[in-house]
Amino acid sequence: MIEKKSYCDKAEYIPPFAIQCRTRVSVVEDGNELAASFHRMVLHPDSDTSGCEPNIQAMASAVFTDEVKQQWADKQAADAAAMATEPESTDTPDAPDA
Repeated sequence: MIEKKSYCDKAEYIPPFAIQCRTRVSVVEDGNELAASFHRMVLHPDSDTSGCEPNIQAMASAVFTDEVKQQWADKQAADAAAMATEPESTDTPDAPDA
């Protein structure tokens, strides 16, 4: 019988604002893995973790405290303000040689 298994096989906290989760997708036949692929997902303090595995939800609850969530919101606002005030580049690529 061939089956597909998908699970988070590696999760790591990257301070102060990220949890990285690697999901392994395996194709298994009679207990033997035939193929595997990986997908990475990064969670931030404002990410919805409701669809994540319980261990990832627990990790997010532990590290994304209200204080960290506020720091993340402040950083996002500061980054947006900085982007809004940066002048646009007037550089143009050089014309190709004729």
